[in-house]
Amino acid sequence: MRNVILGLAVTLDGYIEGPNGEYDWCFTDQDYGLKEFFSRIDAVFIGRKSYEVAQAYAEGNDGQLVPGMPPASEYVFSRTLEKVKEGAVLISDNAMNEARKIKAGPGKDIWLYGGASLTGALMKEGLVDELWMSVHPILLGSGKPLFRPQDSRTRLTLLDSKTYDTGLVSLRYRVDKKQ
Repeated sequence: MRNVILGLAVTLDGYIEGPNGEYDWCFTDQDYGLKEFFSRIDAVFIGRKSYEVAQAYAEGNDGQLVPGMPPASEYVFSRTLEKVKEGAVLISDNAMNEARKIKAGPGKDIWLYGGASLTGALMKEGLVDELWMSVHPILLGSGKPLFRPQDSRTRLTLLDSKTYDTGLVSLRYRVDKKQ
């Protein structure tokens, strides 16, 4: 079975974007483990808002969601979009059942690219297997938090950590499944 990996940049105070949707605080001066991560995945789960931001970015960057990212199947989760770019798959009904089917299918791991609503839903359903956080050394003070309040605790097991000279800390955790 494929793993779903939530992989993204986060500030030390837990925000994934600033109060105006900005992410100009993200370091882009080196690889920070992306090349190795990209070798593990062949699909992306993405919510509507993140998809729209990513598409706007990709239009000015040779169609790439992230620089250096190889081609991957894109699954866009949205109840409001009516169409997505050619080659992407729109999932609007029975989203969690569809995510389970994709996860159970053949292939490499799946990158949960964002956003907050999709992340919360997949976490609640126990479909996220790993967290890969690139913790940036900045306190934004406000913005969009990585996690919304939950009904229960989620235990994690550290798989790997790496520090960079810029102050960025890469943390990989396995999500311990509830018994």
